[in-house]
Amino acid sequence: MKDDLVVVFGGSGFIGKQVVRALAKRGKRVRVAMRRPHLGHELRVMGDVGQIQLVQANVRFPESVAAALEGATAVVNLVAVMHENGRQTFNALHVEAARTVAEEAAKKGVTRYLHMSALGAGPRGARYAKTKFAGEQAVREAVRDAVIMRPSVVFGPGDDFFNRFAAMAQFASATPLGMMPLIGGGKTKLQPVFVGDVADAICAALDREDAQGRTFELGGPRIYTWKEILSYTMEEADREVPFLYLPFVIAQPAGLIANWIFKLLPWDPPLTGDQVTMLTRDNVVGSEAGVGTLADLGVTSLESVEAIVPSYLWRFRPYGQFQTRQNPT
Repeated sequence: MKDDLVVVFGGSGFIGKQVVRALAKRGKRVRVAMRRPHLGHELRVMGDVGQIQLVQANVRFPESVAAALEGATAVVNLVAVMHENGRQTFNALHVEAARTVAEEAAKKGVTRYLHMSALGAGPRGARYAKTKFAGEQAVREAVRDAVIMRPSVVFGPGDDFFNRFAAMAQFASATPLGMMPLIGGGKTKLQPVFVGDVADAICAALDREDAQGRTFELGGPRIYTWKEILSYTMEEADREVPFLYLPFVIAQPAGLIANWIFKLLPWDPPLTGDQVTMLTRDNVVGSEAGVGTLADLGVTSLESVEAIVPSYLWRFRPYGQFQTRQNPT
């Protein structure tokens, strides 16, 4: 229905911006609930005049969430963090905030509800994965027919994955004895999915009756090992850096120490202990029986890493966009 009012929590983030754009393109009215709406000016121009509304809301306060949901016909919750910082903890955002938004949506009578989880969410493993799983349960308790999305690593311009490792390679190449950490031998498998395909899947799930109440795992067209991901990133950034092989038993405490140190600094940690724990398990579609995929939502023409990533990693090359790579494959 084109006159839908879709309220998006987390709409100013990497995935959220693509979701807002995709919803507006399909004629939906979009309300973006965010803590600092004055910083979301770029979101307003993603649709027609008046189509995208920015409102103040904090997921820790039910009253503000309820106000943002006034008149909503559908809700998308994308709120999440990859590492904890201050009050922005896994439990606060993945569980308590997820419960708050779902319960307030249920009170408003909203039945079309989509919650963003993560591939690998489960009762055991990394704290990130466990809180994502607990958040799913909290949402389903409040909105029985909620759609759960579990993407693998999401990539695209502005991502915090390929960009992060390209920046690490850039720094390592300019540092004496600089190396790229290869956790656990680099054998962990991942299935990166393009952010535009994730946005299309979210839009499709909101409109399709057969998607209600289901869980979907989202993965791209190809599976890579961790070592292949890092090697490809360095190749595109034209940075040749040796690997530092770190077994999990060493990488785990190193990640914990890095996380603690970076809490005192104004930058994100390059690696945390929890992320090391996540790398002990493959992150690919098909790990759980009975869940849907992108194809079940009609999203079949998937963009590949090779087609998209070179368009934004060129900035990490020593001489910029038009540099001819020194060691082309």
